[in-house]
Amino acid sequence: MTAVTYELIKTDPRSKARRGRVTAPHGTIETPVFMPVGTAATVKAMRPEEVKELGAEIILSNTYHLYLRPGHDIVREAGGLHKFMNWDRPILTDSGGFQVFSLGDLRKITEEGVEFRSHIDGSKHMLSPEKSIEVQTALGSDIMMAFDECAPYPADRSYVKDSLERTTRWLKRCKAAWKDTEHQALFGIMQGGMYKDLRKQSAEEIVELDLPGYAIGGLSVGEPKDLMCEVLDDCVDHLPADKPRYLMGVGTPDYLFEGVERGVDMFDCVLPTRIARHGMAMTSAGKVNIKNAQYERDFSPLDHQCDCYTCRNYSRAYLRHLFKCNEMLSSMLLSNHNLHFLVNLMKNIRKAIEEDRFLEYKKEFYDKYGTF
Repeated sequence: MTAVTYELIKTDPRSKARRGRVTAPHGTIETPVFMPVGTAATVKAMRPEEVKELGAEIILSNTYHLYLRPGHDIVREAGGLHKFMNWDRPILTDSGGFQVFSLGDLRKITEEGVEFRSHIDGSKHMLSPEKSIEVQTALGSDIMMAFDECAPYPADRSYVKDSLERTTRWLKRCKAAWKDTEHQALFGIMQGGMYKDLRKQSAEEIVELDLPGYAIGGLSVGEPKDLMCEVLDDCVDHLPADKPRYLMGVGTPDYLFEGVERGVDMFDCVLPTRIARHGMAMTSAGKVNIKNAQYERDFSPLDHQCDCYTCRNYSRAYLRHLFKCNEMLSSMLLSNHNLHFLVNLMKNIRKAIEEDRFLEYKKEFYDKYGTF
């Protein structure tokens, strides 16, 4: 019995876009879906109740950060991550791989895993495939991600090939360490950089393991958008149609549209809450930088077409005032709006796919919004 299943409901006749449903132990997820990121067991500047109210059906948390603080043993003692953070819907945990590889000189890669020094106190740790699964098992997430190596961009072919083959070996060790298949699903991660033949090799190796779902890693890491779309278009063709497909680390509206058009089901990114803390909002007419002087006496809402809590109750002038005064309410209200914007965007995309008008909706959106 598998913890996570995928149901294909509708396909778009003129693209690879698809409408589906993922069933997990803590609930059902309508796809395509954007997953808000709750790195340290919290979506920044948001209460869990607010995240639910705006319609989020699944969130993502971070193995690396929770392993270091407060420690997975404490989360286990608390009854698991769902109870610890008061979230009763599905949770996906990433493996910690991306974080430790981002540490640069603070980490050393071996076949065993990655030895690294904590960014908090400099203490030394080893994160291996087995350790990553041990931590994620303690967290009790619905979906665990395999421990992988995310190659940077640019990277030469020989490095990327060695990296993806190590990722496959690590995935096999993750699968061997994964015990509770009834309550937790394990997703494999395709790597291969910008090399299409290596992407195909990676996909063939991970699909052979017959996992509940698959992710596409190593994209949106600094490469040009057109190259990312070209590689992604090829990647999806090598993944099974009866399993969910997850594009990691993507959260701008234009990239969400491009991913959906190419057959991706799941997305995540810290972007909506991160830019909110810097005074930036996504609206149906494009980006709004609330710091700008033009909003000092603008008493209209952020977005006239938005019905989120922030737009129903507060003006651009007030939001600018909060930001200029360094008030934390600025981050809270802008985060609420940005997350609502993306969750609602995905809802509209799902509806457009159901009605065979996805490409028309994409064009309508781009005409108003532009690119990020």
